[in-house]
Amino acid sequence: MTELTSSNYRIEKDSMGERQIPENVYYGIQTLRAIENFPISGIKPLATYVDACILIKKATAIANGELGCISQEISNAIAVAADEVLNGKYRDQFVVDVYQAGAGTSHHMNVNEVLANRALEILGDEKGNYKRVSPNDHVNYGQSTNDVIPTAIRVGALLALEHSLYPALLDAIATLENKAIEFRDIVKSGRTHLQDAVPVRLGEGFRAWARILSDHRVRIERAEEDLYSLGLGGSAAGTGLNTHPQYRHRAAEILSQLINKPLKPAPHLMAAMQSMAPFVSVSGALRNLAQDCIKISHDLRLMDSGPKTGLKEIQLPPVQPGSSIMPGKYNPVMAEMTSMVCFQVMGYDTAIALAAQAGQLELNVMMPLIAYNLIHSIEILGNAIDALSKKCIEGITAKRDRCLAYAEGSLALVTALNPHIGYLNAAAVAKESLETGKSLRQIVLEKGLMSEEALAKVLDLEQMSAMPQE
Repeated sequence: MTELTSSNYRIEKDSMGERQIPENVYYGIQTLRAIENFPISGIKPLATYVDACILIKKATAIANGELGCISQEISNAIAVAADEVLNGKYRDQFVVDVYQAGAGTSHHMNVNEVLANRALEILGDEKGNYKRVSPNDHVNYGQSTNDVIPTAIRVGALLALEHSLYPALLDAIATLENKAIEFRDIVKSGRTHLQDAVPVRLGEGFRAWARILSDHRVRIERAEEDLYSLGLGGSAAGTGLNTHPQYRHRAAEILSQLINKPLKPAPHLMAAMQSMAPFVSVSGALRNLAQDCIKISHDLRLMDSGPKTGLKEIQLPPVQPGSSIMPGKYNPVMAEMTSMVCFQVMGYDTAIALAAQAGQLELNVMMPLIAYNLIHSIEILGNAIDALSKKCIEGITAKRDRCLAYAEGSLALVTALNPHIGYLNAAAVAKESLETGKSLRQIVLEKGLMSEEALAKVLDLEQMSAMPQE
């Protein structure tokens, strides 16, 4: 480790004393203490979460400048520094571990210090001259970790939904609909309890999945609406201490414009700061989506199983060799990956629920965990769905002959005979077919239960598998 000399460090002071800070970094003494205190996971804050915090700081700096709470010069410098970070600069300066001080104070001060030091440079001053631009007195004017962090979770989740999950869902839905059209005339055996069932159309199975994802998108959008109500302006405990009377309204208005969402001050700032219910609601909707994505992924794996000893009704596109020892083997890796991501999302949801109920009195101190788990859930789920759609579903081909053979050989076809020969007779026909290997058609005709013409109409696979018309 290189020993610091007076030429490559600066001295910063906080309420606990003085520390040497490397001259080249933009974070300050409180961030340094957090780095030392929390060497836990090596996981740094998500880029989307950093963006959310920076957007809040830009909005609050503009609002406080307009309201005369800080000088216009400092307001402008903070806003310029914020834009630089949003455009990709200084991203390596946000360094506090995800598992950190309760409520997120360490990360919050990391953000305040970076913006203050960059604002000082913009004003032609030196990093660390906090008498001119202070992380606490200027960047954080009228704010507290206690109202900034829950607002950042809201904004971060909204950004992640808009940029990651919603586009992935829309693309996947469109891809599934295209496959539904492509496979609309392919008849296959249905299966319930993993046993033979009545015939269905392969295309309708894909259309069903498209509808499932579309319904989940609606549920998530409904849950998203709870994120629009902000506790920003509540300050330390929801009373708005040390804030301008118009601050919470103006800050919400500016932030709303920055992310193009209908944000507004909460009717009761204390309630908005204490309750993590909006995050639990969004996380629950993600868990619900994840569960159906697992089901779809497992269905794809079953239908592609084989190639010689499984169903092999469809062919998933091979994207990489599947074995280090078995040549020529290809595995349904995109579907497998999707399930693993969904398991993680479901685990995050459990952690979010536990963290949400662990707050006491005026503050929930578990917010750093909620922030990481919720935003990460949205992003990895969106990425997984996008990859599954582009690298798997788009390239699926149907094994038409295999599908038809299963459909024609299914004992469940006897179900269509119920209205004509009765349930007990139909059951006897199915049992005899299974025992003797004779076809259902042959047994029915031998027993004289139906005429050949009538039987042909009843056992028409195209008609049996047709969906009812609206």
